[in-house]
Amino acid sequence: MGEFVVTVTFSIKAGHTVEFREAMLANAADSIALEPGCRLFDVCEADDGAEIFLYEIYDDKAAFDAHLATEHFRRFDRLVSPWVIEKRIATYVRLGVTTRSHKSGH
Repeated sequence: MGEFVVTVTFSIKAGHTVEFREAMLANAADSIALEPGCRLFDVCEADDGAEIFLYEIYDDKAAFDAHLATEHFRRFDRLVSPWVIEKRIATYVRLGVTTRSHKSGH
């Protein structure tokens, strides 16, 4: 079985994009630093800043469930909930990966 993938799209209330972004980046950094089962936590932002898209990879669903129970996630969730218009979550099983390294100077 492949790794457990979670995507989350947040629609953010006007006037709260900067503080939401800061809180999300801190949560992502804590997830990577403190959770051995969290393999990747990408944070992406729409051009207008009104949406944040997450792409997270965990060893398995149990590792994701452990993520949801961490103090840093619960603190983040309490903080940002008033700033969120909508939160869409989807889960997947990772089948494979194809990447290309960045060349220096490009």
